[in-house]
Amino acid sequence: MISVSHPTGNTFVRALLQELHHRDELTQFYTTLGCGTDSMLSGPLKRRSYPIPSSKILTHSWPELKRLMRSRLSLSKNKHQAPVDPIYRKLDRWVADQLPKRKPRVIHCYEDGALHTFERAKELGIRRSYELPIAHHKTLRRLLRMEAERWPEWEPTLLATRESDEKLKRKDLELEMADSISCPSQFVLNSIPSSIRKKKNCSVAPFGTPKLSLIQTAKPRGKEDPVRFLFVGGMSQRKGLADLLEAFNNLASRKAELFVLGSPMMPLPFYRKQGNFTHKPPCSNDKVLALMANCDVLVLPSIVEGRALVQQEAMSQGLPILVTPNAGGEDLVKEEETGLLVEPGSPSILAEKLEWFIRNRKNIPAMGQAARDHAESYSWKAYAERIIRRSFAVERTHPRG
Repeated sequence: MISVSHPTGNTFVRALLQELHHRDELTQFYTTLGCGTDSMLSGPLKRRSYPIPSSKILTHSWPELKRLMRSRLSLSKNKHQAPVDPIYRKLDRWVADQLPKRKPRVIHCYEDGALHTFERAKELGIRRSYELPIAHHKTLRRLLRMEAERWPEWEPTLLATRESDEKLKRKDLELEMADSISCPSQFVLNSIPSSIRKKKNCSVAPFGTPKLSLIQTAKPRGKEDPVRFLFVGGMSQRKGLADLLEAFNNLASRKAELFVLGSPMMPLPFYRKQGNFTHKPPCSNDKVLALMANCDVLVLPSIVEGRALVQQEAMSQGLPILVTPNAGGEDLVKEEETGLLVEPGSPSILAEKLEWFIRNRKNIPAMGQAARDHAESYSWKAYAERIIRRSFAVERTHPRG
């Protein structure tokens, strides 16, 4: 039997929990706040509800409740949200105390929330499975340091360079104590130190594509209309936004528009000085899909990611993608069929790829359909099955599907 621990939950945690429950192999899910679909609170707590019975969920709520209250007070005073790192550590210690009471065969944890749980699991002879959602911190910091040198004015947007030595040491110890490690992309897998990869069971489990309704465009896009490129994400150079704005400045053609949907990490006038674009603040999922439906190409020239899920979301809406391998979706790109790959950190080459889409505008609708078809081949069930098969070493009791 298998237990899972995560402080706040997310789409891929839910997918794994659902598959484990379907197989009757889930012992417990440890989290801060949460309820099952059988709870009357599943509506009000939609973001913290999970597709499993409430009886399978054990919560350590008070630290997270205090953090959320502090965050709300801080936002009302235009201050930063309360940090989440202490919540990860407190849940980690609490789960470690819970393990002897239930003794699952496997405990599955996530980066920054596994150290004490794994130490206790090792004492109890419990298999330790670890999910690394973004590139290893040494790769991440090396790449971001290069960006800080290349774009010094964008350095304040590179928050990961500020992680403490103590936090980085915890990350290393978690990896050392894991029996198996799963990653969302080949880029993340390749970032793990070779000394770890040689002695651990490391594998890739690509995320599934969200099941989203196809939103129809408000009006058909004509062949003479500018190509609308869409960037979605935090307005940081970690996402390659400085490169994208520079590339747009260097376009030979003016038949292009850039929409940027995301939260500014600097005052908006800072970005306005970098180039011309239409800014859209974070909004509901329906509005994001509506914007995608009225754009032509998703562009995400990321420097370092895990696997940016927005790539598959955009493809599900019929957008081809222009992304770097570092965005974690290299397998999503069939060159000139579902999109284009571009090397990170090169505005001039990125400009050439943007120009390719402008010159080949007539091909974009067919590429969008191919992108939809390809994205649909990635399911959350397959993601969860791959983790179960490769990281948990569970004997299959259900037919492959």
